[in-house]
Amino acid sequence: MAPDAALEYGAPPPSAWGEARSLFDGSAGETLHVGVIDVGSNSVRFVVFDGAARSPAYFYNEKIMCALGSGLSESGRLNPKGRVRALDALCRFAALARGMGLETMMAVATAAVREAEDGPAFVAEVERRTGLQLQVIPGDEEARLSAQGVLLGWPGSYGLVCDIGGASMELADLAQGRVGRRVTSPLGGLKLQEVKGGPKVLSAHIAKVMARLHADMDHETGMRLFLVGGSWRAIARVDMDRRNWPLTVQHEYRMTPAAVAATKAYIEKADLGALQRKLGISGDRMALVPVAVQVLDELVRVFKPKDIAVSSYGIREGMLYERMPPALRERDPLLEACRFQERRDARLPGFGRVLFNFVLPLFPDADWQRRRIIEAACLLHDVNWRAHPDYRAETCVDAATRANLGGIKHEERVYMGLALMYRYSSRREGTRFDALFKLLSDADAREAEVLGRAMRLGAMLWLGAHDAPGVFRWRPEKKTLTLTVEARARPLFGEVAKSRLDALAQAMGAEAKVAFTDD
Repeated sequence: MAPDAALEYGAPPPSAWGEARSLFDGSAGETLHVGVIDVGSNSVRFVVFDGAARSPAYFYNEKIMCALGSGLSESGRLNPKGRVRALDALCRFAALARGMGLETMMAVATAAVREAEDGPAFVAEVERRTGLQLQVIPGDEEARLSAQGVLLGWPGSYGLVCDIGGASMELADLAQGRVGRRVTSPLGGLKLQEVKGGPKVLSAHIAKVMARLHADMDHETGMRLFLVGGSWRAIARVDMDRRNWPLTVQHEYRMTPAAVAATKAYIEKADLGALQRKLGISGDRMALVPVAVQVLDELVRVFKPKDIAVSSYGIREGMLYERMPPALRERDPLLEACRFQERRDARLPGFGRVLFNFVLPLFPDADWQRRRIIEAACLLHDVNWRAHPDYRAETCVDAATRANLGGIKHEERVYMGLALMYRYSSRREGTRFDALFKLLSDADAREAEVLGRAMRLGAMLWLGAHDAPGVFRWRPEKKTLTLTVEARARPLFGEVAKSRLDALAQAMGAEAKVAFTDD
């Protein structure tokens, strides 16, 4: 392989890591373990992706707060202590990568290394000590990769992506799943901490830069705002605490413009030390939250988004997305992750799709978004069978609501978790998930129960991975639910299956009927 092919995005040469291989294995959509190092202005992170290529799992994920960009505005150089910490971190990450036998590595450095006069010397020292070749990317490229990270979780997205770091903040437009105009700015948390003159001067500075960004982007109001970066995630965690939100997964957490203003006031009144300890946010990160929430408040005021979505996917995921074939990019990340898990863990891989087709007639009014959540639940209906029977239902809820999944909102996680609970249990009352289930409307909770009870019945009628056990006919106007059982499945339809059909019909407010096809 040509050396420059291996060096794309800073992958070390074959002499350092062994000959590079393709990230993707043909049409199966599987990846090798892929290592990504991101040397930011505030933190240095090492991630190893694994599993389903369209929705990769995090095989390894480690972050070290180094504050490389601290003091950069005054000195023009990387923070000396941060530089030592970053070099130590990179030596550790390189050793870990070798120990894991990684054959593909990508490494980038962003604003601090880009702007510091000793940035080139730092890059050279990193290569000498570790074999890693850092690619120092410009601000617009940083914005593009962050926006592509959002596309990894939300294919076809539209709106504005905002990625905040220690030394810079980037904006990028998304439209029809493509990255458009993008700009960079000095609104990073560490850099703003160095603005002198007091709160009024800082506010005026933020407002001036934000006005310029708005003019440069010429962005429509009323679009979705996607937030990328550790400071935004810390603010989201505080917003969750303020609202007593029962689910702390930050990816796809939604905020409103009014919530941002309320959380800004909440932070201004809070004991930051006590809040940091309560929420498990690092001290270095919490120190940036007060200034970051000022930036967010001004960003919302100027750009006027209709809603705000937090993305845990950013530049690292964007680097992976960069190498995906176009056909793979178009796949649904949620369904790809669930299919991968089914292939790996289910007793009868492939039956999830059969089960989806079996239960779908019960939901004639489901739109495409709800249909994909129903399909995802069916794909996951049997992946936790190894759990102890006393805890299998709870394990399913945990897996659905806390798994590292893309393309699914919090309420959809809870809907899927409740459905999977009913897959293994006939009741939900008195569990530790009561607060979670309150996120659902009564109608959605009833629908999740119907889905779960339908999966519970369908799981008793396995004929094979690709054989349908029967067909439902749901007549809402007459409140009748008829199950026509295939002749081959007739021996499977006994007393317990009949009881489960009756429970399903009761959840639907219907009368159950059974018919059998001829042999």
